[in-house]
Amino acid sequence: MNFGNIFKSIRKEHPKPAEAPAHWIKCKKCNALMYYKEIEANHYVCPKCGYHMRLNADQRIKLLADEGTFVEYDADLEPVDPLKFVDKKSYKKRLEEAKKKTGRTSAIISGSCEIMGEAAELVVFDFAFMGGSLGSVEGEKIVRAVDRALSRRGGLVIVSASGGARMQESTYSLMQMAKTSAALAKLDEAKLPYISILTDPTMGGVSASFAMLGDIILAEPDALIGFAGQRVIKQTIGADLPEGFQRSEFLLEHGLIDKVIPRRVLKETVGNLLAIFGKEVA
Repeated sequence: MNFGNIFKSIRKEHPKPAEAPAHWIKCKKCNALMYYKEIEANHYVCPKCGYHMRLNADQRIKLLADEGTFVEYDADLEPVDPLKFVDKKSYKKRLEEAKKKTGRTSAIISGSCEIMGEAAELVVFDFAFMGGSLGSVEGEKIVRAVDRALSRRGGLVIVSASGGARMQESTYSLMQMAKTSAALAKLDEAKLPYISILTDPTMGGVSASFAMLGDIILAEPDALIGFAGQRVIKQTIGADLPEGFQRSEFLLEHGLIDKVIPRRVLKETVGNLLAIFGKEVA
């Protein structure tokens, strides 16, 4: 009797239930191990220590936009490579990899939606696409979102998660800082609200431009926010830096942002702010 074949047959008919490693999530801050459905139900916030895990663009939209109201615009815009830039890889190759990884052509999703019943233009960064870097397409999408807000007399909400300007586009990328800031000035002239939400991380050229130009600047708890990295700053000034000086709580304490908002009440807070601003505009 071939017991090996018998055991194979039993295993085939009654496979051992197995849970993929992705079913369990380990908190990076407190190392607690939690079932993914528990984390998902809690908006990817650790119930043990309150650590806010990073979200992708789709999860952000689901968190903020009223169900069934989000309509995406400019999804067909794709970056080009005018400089034929090559570092360890060509820019073209990096774009192909990012597109394959995320299923989209840029680091931004932008569109119209309602947040707690209030009409808004929503722009969301996805850090998974080349570190959420700001390139020509990302800048253009932000400007077009501003234009829609102007034509519809509604508010603008930008959720930043970025390492800064995209080095592979050089000056083209840096120009987006001025381009987006100029567009936001038009929104200000029209007395329309711009709410900036800073998430982990918001760095470089993004923090040095539109991310810090909001009428209201909100941030998630313990988000990394700044321009240059801590090591670079320390090497430049030759001095020790305060503990956590680039975290959202430190920035709130020193008046650089308006409020640190836990994710569970973020949508409600943004909706209420849009409603308040809307009454003033009317």
